[in-house]
Amino acid sequence: MVKLKIAAIEDDRPVSLTVRMPASTHRELIAYAEILKLESGKPVDPTSLIVPMLTRFMATDRAFARARRKQLQKGKDAG
Repeated sequence: MVKLKIAAIEDDRPVSLTVRMPASTHRELIAYAEILKLESGKPVDPTSLIVPMLTRFMATDRAFARARRKQLQKGKDAG
């Protein structure tokens, strides 16, 4: 059997979600989009901000990163 450097290709298809949030959070999301519009001069759909915000949040959460590394290490040790 050949040992390839790429073991598998991750499923990277978009997933559709319905998100419920407090009205105050929605207003803040709209305000954020308005500020971005002022900065860039281009209209910004507030819903398009959700993915980059979540991505940035998870990428900078150190406690999450540590817990995720532990979780992945346990998976390797079990397999």
